[in-house]
Order: sequence, then C-alpha cells, then structure tokens
Amino acid sequence: MRILLVVPILAFALACGSSRLSRREAENDIKKDYPVRVSVSIPQTASAIKGSPEHAKLVALQEAVTPGGMFLATRTTEGDREVFAFKPGPSAPKDATPTAKGYQLPAAEATFVRALRIDVNGNEARVTYLIRLVNPTPWFGIFKTLHPGVHPGETKERHAAYRKEGRSWVLQDTDETLKKAQ
Repeated sequence: MRILLVVPILAFALACGSSRLSRREAENDIKKDYPVRVSVSIPQTASAIKGSPEHAKLVALQEAVTPGGMFLATRTTEGDREVFAFKPGPSAPKDATPTAKGYQLPAAEATFVRALRIDVNGNEARVTYLIRLVNPTPWFGIFKTLHPGVHPGETKERHAAYRKEGRSWVLQDTDETLKKAQ
C-alpha cells in the first residue's frame, strides 16, 4: 500500500520541478542582455515652457553641444514656450546616430553586476538587480549635463519580471530601455 502512494508522490514532485526561482538562474537570464549602450539624445526639435526644469535642460543641452560647431542650435519663442532646434554642425561627431526624433551620441555602457533580491508572488516573481555605468566616451560630459549626479562606476537598481510556465521560470520583461552594446 505504501509503495502505491510513494510512486505518484515522487512523480508529482519531479513533474512540478523547483517552485523557486534561483538567484543563479535569474542572473544568467538577465546577464544575457548586457552590456547595454547608454546614449545621450539630442532632439531635432523640442519645446518647453520658459523657466521650467525641461527648459533648463534644453538650455544646458544647447550650451553643451554648440561649442566647436558640433551641433547648431536655434531658439524661437512661441508665447510662453521656447522651441529649440538642433542639427549637426560642421564638426559633428562621426558616431552621432540619426534617430526618428533627433540624434544619439554614445555616452557610456552599463554592465550587469548581480541580483539583489527575488520576490515571489504565486506564479510571478520580481528580481531586483544592480547595473554599473562603465566605459565613458568623450560625449559623457553632455550626458552628465542632462543627468547631474551620475558618475562612472556607480551602481543603479533595475527590475526584471518573471512568470512561471510549467516547470520553469521565464523572463518576461526588464525595466531596461537601453540597447545591447554592439
């Protein structure tokens, strides 16, 4: 009688697999997407209300990219807003990549450091992990004018979402919006 109970219990345990997402499994999944390129975006046109934080960022961006003729910038006033227009200048960087809304310059790379915490809630899990900013480029100064307080070597928390499908955990999404470095 006991043997009849042991066989189904053992088969059930093997079929279900591990109910926990291991730190090693999460790190291996997330690490595949790194390193990523951190870029500074220079819009073709952008507008902001005068005196707003967005306006201050656009003024700082203009001051950072116009010296030396890297980019040409114009400002026009439309009521309480100011419209900024940027276009590549005579000494535009060769690695300025055109995008649908402007240009991007590589500023640095972000690398995966380690998983910090795994929070499991039923068939879903949230992994908190660290990334580190490394390999700054000559354009990192422009990035820093838009993101003061960011320094190479610093770490930042990011998050990944997992869902359990059958016996395994599947990475669904991360809050990383950057692209894998080429």
